[in-house]
Amino acid sequence: LKVPFTYRVPGGGDQAVEAEGWPVSLAGFPLGQWIADARRLYARGDMDADRVAQLEELGMVWSHFDVAWDSGLAAARGWAAEAGHLLAPLDATYQGYRVGIWLKNARAAARKAADIKQRRAEGLPVGSSAGALSDERREQLEDIDPSWCPAWPVEWQRCFHLVRLHLEAGGELPTEPGEVVHQGEDLGRWVRSVRLGWDKLTTVQQWMCERILGIEAAGEDEKPPSRRTQAGKWAMNYAAAKQFYEREGHLRVPRKHIERIITGGEQDRGRDGEHGGCGSEAEEHHLRLGAWVSNQRSRAAALTPERVEQLSAIGMRWI
Repeated sequence: LKVPFTYRVPGGGDQAVEAEGWPVSLAGFPLGQWIADARRLYARGDMDADRVAQLEELGMVWSHFDVAWDSGLAAARGWAAEAGHLLAPLDATYQGYRVGIWLKNARAAARKAADIKQRRAEGLPVGSSAGALSDERREQLEDIDPSWCPAWPVEWQRCFHLVRLHLEAGGELPTEPGEVVHQGEDLGRWVRSVRLGWDKLTTVQQWMCERILGIEAAGEDEKPPSRRTQAGKWAMNYAAAKQFYEREGHLRVPRKHIERIITGGEQDRGRDGEHGGCGSEAEEHHLRLGAWVSNQRSRAAALTPERVEQLSAIGMRWI
């Protein structure tokens, strides 16, 4: 009995009504409004038990919220039956139902319920519980997939699950991007990101990857060089400007000039001719020095006094 509020029994003559399967006496009856009135009586507790039983025998839907949940749950079951898990991406659909968005909302409701429970345990004030997922509904989703609402990003858990399935099917652990792609996920790229970002994982995630998938943290020799900070970039460009000044005797750098600078290696050797403690190797950089100098000049007011002094010392023209 999911009857729209505006629904009326067909009218337009006795034959037309009977053709729709309705008795003539009900032609034009506002069934949607009648159902809505029945729901209001039920919600107030003013409906007799025998009438409640009669309507429920006909499949009465007392709450549209319950209907929406049941529809979403059915779509979630169908999607999980095909995918093998309930870690659907946001754009996932099942028979036209946007199950990915439905699950996103369900996870938000589950986290709100967990937050309320935690605040109560700590004796903190708790606001409205509206929108929080009930224990019954959480159990319904956990029956489909216990990992449906992980403590970390869903994308991470989905890739973990797909790699585990790949290994259980007899495959080898993918380690390079593009090596294995399943359900649109590049599993090799994910494994690589896990190994390189090992320190950013929780203890539980590390345990899962190490014990279940056999993934280990990347060694220092495998990690890419760390990205320079803004201060580091400024220092390198300043070194290039100083090199230009010492060579040319001025800092009138053409706008399109590219300055070649070497860092590490020979420049880092100590007085005894040995490399410094970091064992750095020489690196060659080609910096757009002309553009950098022009940029420093245009934003002089935003530079620190120390940087203004450094640039002035090597012939910077501020006007």
